[in-house]
This record gives sequence, C-alpha cells and structure tokens, in this order.
Amino acid sequence: MTLCCLTLLCPPELEEKIVDLLLVDADAPLFSSAPSFTHGLHPQSLDRLEKVLGRGHSVSIQLLLDRTAADALLDRLRATMAGTGVTYWMTHVLDTGEL
Repeated sequence: MTLCCLTLLCPPELEEKIVDLLLVDADAPLFSSAPSFTHGLHPQSLDRLEKVLGRGHSVSIQLLLDRTAADALLDRLRATMAGTGVTYWMTHVLDTGEL
C-alpha cells in the first residue's frame, strides 16, 4: 500500500460541500482543514482587497489515504467539482503514526 497526502485548495464557499463529501467517504478516515492564503491565482478570481494584498482566501484540506483511494476520490471530485477552481496535489508519505 502506497500512503499519500492529498492536499486540496478550495474557495471558502466550497469548504462545507467538500467536507460533507469527505465525512461520508469511508476511504478518507483522516483529514484536516484550515483557512489559508493562496498565491498565484488568476487575477480575475480575486476580489479587490485580494488583488491589493496579492493573495486569495482559500481553504486547505489535507487527507491521509492510500493512493488507490486518493485516485478514486479525485475522480469523484472531478465529477462534482469541475470548473470550481479546486486545486490539488499529492505527495508520498514516508511514515505516519501516533505519539
């Protein structure tokens, strides 16, 4: 099993919809979410204050799951979130545990 961390960056207005989807997904048992700032967004997606600050408001959601489950989740998100501006990346997890 290849464990990975899937990071989703989404507009704040989509946070509840995505979190609700993840809460009922048995393949995503562990995730976190936090408000964040995103740099490098298309200027037309920013409001006036964000353009001045040079960063946009977003929510970062990180999930710890195996690669197969991550790919399946991305397929579901592509089907339901196409064109919404949700961005993602996936990284390998070398180790995990509880202290």
